Order: sequence, then structure tokens, then C-alpha cells
Amino acid sequence: MDTISKNITAQIETESFLKCKRYINCRGQLMDLSTPAVMGILNATPDSFYSGSRFTGEKEVLQRVEEILLQGGKMVDVGAYSSRPGAEHISEEEEINRLMPVLKSIRQKFPDIIISVDTFRSAVARKAIIEGEADIINDIAGGEMDDQMFATIASLKVPYILMHMQGTPQNMQQSPVYKDVVADVSLWLAKRVDALRTIGVADVIIDPGFGFGKTLNQNYILLNALEELALFELPLLVGLSRKSMIYRYFETDAESALNGTSVLNTIALGKGASILRVHDVKEAVECVKLFTKLKQ
Repeated sequence: MDTISKNITAQIETESFLKCKRYINCRGQLMDLSTPAVMGILNATPDSFYSGSRFTGEKEVLQRVEEILLQGGKMVDVGAYSSRPGAEHISEEEEINRLMPVLKSIRQKFPDIIISVDTFRSAVARKAIIEGEADIINDIAGGEMDDQMFATIASLKVPYILMHMQGTPQNMQQSPVYKDVVADVSLWLAKRVDALRTIGVADVIIDPGFGFGKTLNQNYILLNALEELALFELPLLVGLSRKSMIYRYFETDAESALNGTSVLNTIALGKGASILRVHDVKEAVECVKLFTKLKQ
């Protein structure tokens, strides 16, 4: 690349960066995402795909949150409904019963931590925010599994993670089909972002949904074009941690996918990721530190 081309590229990157929304409002606390943040995963479920993310007892939960903070994580994402392919569908009541004690314990012990709740149900979202004092709703279904979700988020006035998924957790990996995975996911996100803005949702974070209704190859095509999502000028969350797109390619398992996760997280950072949602916080924080050093 010649000098003129390099200068033009640098100018485009700078303009895109300056336009991008870099703050989200979490209960009056502004979170700066100009430096990418790491979100640690805490699953209050017995059947998450990666055993190292399952925490049920109060002591285990609080130890996990403390670990996330000590290792440099800025947020914890708590889920009580397993969304692995083919996971058992549980009732709303069961999800609430799993979730609420965990949220209350975390908030009592760590009053300042930013808590995201992974749910596609509006009733669970409302209870988590109002009674559990959570800060963010992370919806794997992007409002498509509960038609009250968008209105609920608007009324709660909290940040919303809009993730793309084709199908449901029970059927999403049964031959997902796209005309063009990048264009289809981008168009879906655009329509949903527009709907959220129309009803006054101020803080939207987009997530292309790696592993959710995509084949192995479709995931890599999407990752390779991730920078195209900069057009939204919104924070971008990427969840690649220990997913099957890594371990199936290497013909191993989730327990052996840490190195691959770090590689793909670094690539995602270079393509505009604002938040890395991970099981292994220390390694992800190191990716961010090295990436930030290179950008200085």
C-alpha cells in the first residue's frame, strides 16, 4: 500500500472511530468503550456447553465475579437459560428461580459492578432490572422470541444487546441457510436497530451472533467481514469464546479452545469489536492490552 492509500485508510478509520458511539449509560454510570471492554460469562445453569462457565452455589458465584474483576473484566454476563444448540427449553419460572438469587448476591457483594443479564424473555428482563438491579439486557433472540421485549427495554431505559440468531436454541444448527450471511445479518440488524430507535431505546449494542444459526464456514465469512458492521456506528459485542467454530475446526473440544479463542478475539478487535464476551477473562484482557498498545 502506497503512502497516499495509507493516509486515506487512516482517515477513514479515524472518522469511523469518532462517529462510533463510545459510551453506554448503565444506571447513570457512563461506561467508556473507546478502549474495548471484557465481559466475563457466569452461567447459572447446569448444562452450558462449557463446563468451566457453570456456577450455581452462592460461594461459587461470588468467587467467579471476584475473579472476573481481579483479572480486569469490566462486566459480568449472567445467564440462567442455556442457549447451547439443542439445549433443554425451561420455563420462565425456572429461569427466574435460577437467576434472581444470583443477581441479588452479586449486587450485594459488588455494588458497583456492571451486570448484564442474558435472557430473551421480557418478563425476566423486567424482573432482573427492577428487582435484581441488573444494568444491561443481553437478548440472544433480538426480540424475536418475545414481542414485548423491545417495549420493555424502552420502558426500562437500559442498554440492550441486540444479537442475531436464525431459529431458536433448539433448532438453530439444523441446516441454517443464507443468501449472503454478511448481507442478511446486516439487514436484519439494521431493521431491528431502526425499530429500537423509533421507540426511544438510546443504548444499543449489536452482536452478529457467532454460533447462533450459522455453519462453521458462515461464522468465518461473517468474522472476516466484521468491519462492515462499523456502518451502524454502535458498540459491537463479539462472543467467540470456546465456540464450536473453533474446536470443531480443530477436531477437539471446548476445553481445548482457549488458544483459538484468543486468536479470533484479537482478529475481532482489529475489526472493531468494543466488547469481548468470554469465559477466560485474563487472556481476553491481555488481547485487549496488546491490541491497544499496537494502536498507540
